[in-house]
Amino acid sequence: MSDTAVAEKINAMSFEDAMKALETIVDQLDSGDIPLEKSIAIYERGAALQKHCEEKLRQAEMRVQKIVADGDGNAKGSEPASFE
Repeated sequence: MSDTAVAEKINAMSFEDAMKALETIVDQLDSGDIPLEKSIAIYERGAALQKHCEEKLRQAEMRVQKIVADGDGNAKGSEPASFE
């Protein structure tokens, strides 16, 4: 699978699915039973998954920050967040 195809597959993952995949990679690397070349390849995938999860969290934080409050401080809706 090409690097572009891997990146597209990761970008399509939900936060939860990406975290599960990342946990699997950590477990595999912790086992120490993986040949060096495969360890490097899955480490690179893990780094891409980590970046994806961090971006998903950043987007969620932006959405939370955009929640609109009424005069009493109660949430009454939200505004779309700008990711620029």
